[in-house]
Amino acid sequence: MLKFVRHMHAQAAVPRRALLYVPGNDRRKILKATTLNADCICLDIEDGVSVTAKDVARETISDVLNSATSFAGSEVAVRVNAVSSGMAKKDIACILGGKSPPSAMVVPKVDTLDEAKWLADELKRYEGARGMQLITQVESAQGLLNLNIICNFLSEKLEDINANLAAVIFGSDDFCASIGATRSASGEELLYARQKVVTVAKAYKAQAIDMVHIDFKDMQGFIKYSMQGAAMGFTGKQVIHPSQVAPAHQAFAPSEQRVSWATELIEAFNKHQQEGKGAFVFQGQMIDKPSLLQAQNIKSIADAIVRREL
Repeated sequence: MLKFVRHMHAQAAVPRRALLYVPGNDRRKILKATTLNADCICLDIEDGVSVTAKDVARETISDVLNSATSFAGSEVAVRVNAVSSGMAKKDIACILGGKSPPSAMVVPKVDTLDEAKWLADELKRYEGARGMQLITQVESAQGLLNLNIICNFLSEKLEDINANLAAVIFGSDDFCASIGATRSASGEELLYARQKVVTVAKAYKAQAIDMVHIDFKDMQGFIKYSMQGAAMGFTGKQVIHPSQVAPAHQAFAPSEQRVSWATELIEAFNKHQQEGKGAFVFQGQMIDKPSLLQAQNIKSIADAIVRREL
């Protein structure tokens, strides 16, 4: 029987460029997802599943996890229902109580410190939570304001079970509803929230996963927002359709030119350091420590992607 290999801390830097949601009650779509090369396949019990199909989703996901299903190198996560829904306890028991729990769990709508505390206490009850990567979603004004204290608490408490806060997802549509905003083509109404999610996530060494593009036929818009998100510091994007996987991979991977620039800059920096020199000129630009850090970030992401694809 296949045992899912957990992504431990040394591998946590592998970016989830495409986090693909799949309804947990649809076995056909789950099996299809295993062929799509998504970095993370997220089996959903929450918004993608109707209330009447929740039990079917739990049973189907549990069966898939405990079977010999191969996900072809993709990370497997399960999105449970929100703590405030009253259904999370049953979801967690079903998913973590089985023989082969997923390597990651996505918890939506984490709005308060009390919800984070409940979640941490609940996870401690299951051996299957040990070593797990937790991914939380911020989807409201309250959740955004509390994001720092939530991430701080979870980062500390998850160490008790050798788990870690791996990523923070921005849920844009629920957030817009929360603040009464209207979605626009420019997306300017979400600029502050997106920047805050990236900043807080990175402060806790977690990945930041950008908003869904719900019009899956609008590939031009998807690419535009993906490239914008990558430039803002997001490490990946939520994906709801197979056609979005490849463009997400491309948008959130450094180009060959950027990797070449970073590699050459690092080599030049090391050479100048050995010669006892400080700042220096590289390709017409004055280079110092901040430039080196940017280059190292690019090289680290590129190397992580290569490891994932080997």
